[in-house]
Amino acid sequence: MDRPASIIFIHGASSSGKSSLARGVQAKIDQPFWHISIDHLRDAGVLPSARITSGEFKWRDMRRPFFDGFHQSLAAYAHAGNSLIVEHILDTPGWHEDLIALLAPFDVFFVGVQCSLAELVRREQARGDRPIGSAEQDFNTIHRGLRYDLEISAELDANDNVERVISAWKTRTAPSAFLECGYAPNQNASRTTTN
Repeated sequence: MDRPASIIFIHGASSSGKSSLARGVQAKIDQPFWHISIDHLRDAGVLPSARITSGEFKWRDMRRPFFDGFHQSLAAYAHAGNSLIVEHILDTPGWHEDLIALLAPFDVFFVGVQCSLAELVRREQARGDRPIGSAEQDFNTIHRGLRYDLEISAELDANDNVERVISAWKTRTAPSAFLECGYAPNQNASRTTTN
């Protein structure tokens, strides 16, 4: 391994544009990065979604081990030397603390994606693949008490935001704001389509 793994951790509400930002950064940054998200796992058919939807399996029983495994996998990928762009929503008590412990050995750059409530609601309705109300619930809770290495507005030009992330990542200083605790999660344990 030529250099230790880096992690660009993109945090924002459902429908705030995390995926588009992550794809843009991956396409332009001058090092190889994996783009990792819960949506990738869901869309690949990792979960028995039809059987969850039918009620045969209970998502509430599966949720904790699913996310524990996801979080531990991020550390495993990075320990193997893979740099990551992670998009996630820290919406559950203990997740931030767990990830601090798991990712402490790595260079984590914490990006907060901010978006107005009106725009989040508009995007959520236009997408049609998210539980209505998730974006508003996130808007009211997930950024509370957090400090970021960089904050961007999802309502600004997407290409400009990509360039801002890459430029700020290249000039970052340690320690990362990610290693600081303190947030108020929304405790929405019923989602299956997003975190």
